[in-house]
Amino acid sequence: MTARSLGNHRRITVKIGSALLVDRRTGLKRDWLASLVEDIAGLARAGADVLVVSSGAVALGRTVLGLTARSLRLEESQAAAAVGQIALAGAWAQELSARGLKSGQVLVTLGDTEERRRYLNARATISTLLKMKAVPVINENDTVATSEIRYGDNDRLAARVATMMGADLLVLLSDVDGLYTAPPALDPRAQFIPHVERITPQIEAMAGAAASELSRGGMKTKLDAGKIATMAGTAMVITAGTRMNPLSAIDRGERATWFAASPTPVRGYKTWIAGNLEPAGRISVDAGAVRALATGKSLLPAGVTFVSGRFARGDTVAILDPDGREIARGLVAYDAADAVRIAGLKTAEIEAALGHEARAAMVHRDDMVMSRALEAEAIHDEA
Repeated sequence: MTARSLGNHRRITVKIGSALLVDRRTGLKRDWLASLVEDIAGLARAGADVLVVSSGAVALGRTVLGLTARSLRLEESQAAAAVGQIALAGAWAQELSARGLKSGQVLVTLGDTEERRRYLNARATISTLLKMKAVPVINENDTVATSEIRYGDNDRLAARVATMMGADLLVLLSDVDGLYTAPPALDPRAQFIPHVERITPQIEAMAGAAASELSRGGMKTKLDAGKIATMAGTAMVITAGTRMNPLSAIDRGERATWFAASPTPVRGYKTWIAGNLEPAGRISVDAGAVRALATGKSLLPAGVTFVSGRFARGDTVAILDPDGREIARGLVAYDAADAVRIAGLKTAEIEAALGHEARAAMVHRDDMVMSRALEAEAIHDEA
């Protein structure tokens, strides 16, 4: 086996896009699903845990209901999800059972990964399924999700699931075969990139828009997923799922882009912080604060230059450098109104500004996760 073989991984999360599973005219692509499940069964026989994040409920439901010719209103989309999810879960159960595997359906909403207690509960449920040798088939609960309370794409959901469950590999099966220097459909000179050591701003600039009418995401959401996954120690691979037996194809050397896991991944409690999809607010800091954070210090109000968002104490906030780059995430120690009041103040001035004794740190280092970009800069400065 090569270093990039799926067989070298003990726990693999596989994400399947809607366009792979569903034809908008004929419905579920049964033959393709059967070939994928053959691959999953092979990995399971080799001793790997496999988790599936499967899109397709809305796409399948709209085909069943005959709603394929136009965009859907929210309530129609939710109804399509309700119809499609039954058919989708049944298809997964049937194909897995035919190969001697049990399956379990897990429907989640944004709060199930973003709220700490619900995150732990979801993790316990999926862990139990894996212990019982069942393949968890996970999807967003589109029957109740609205634009304000949804993941919006299953790439980031898959990354969140992978890091929550301690997977060492995330496979994104899509209608693209990897990352290019530019969207290949728009630029014939675009070059394929087989390996990404770290997702930098330059790598992110290569992302394009969604490639399919059935897909909510595009390369941007895949790179967002990559940042979540690799920071937590989960490697990621993007490859075309359009071929039959798409997981076996990876091991056969078919084209795919591999993303390396961070050599210094965050663990446990900080994995949840790092993977939080939508920070409740943003805190901009000066250059001195950037240097302090790079050496492992807490964020003090003195280094804060601007506060935005409506957040409460304990919410996740993004910390931005003077150029607007996100350099860290953490749990803020103040409500937004108080954070605005003390921004730029020295520690000795905080109590007078608030009228009561208060914490010295706006975001404590124990509740903070640095981005890989800042991490790399800190290592370079020490070298």
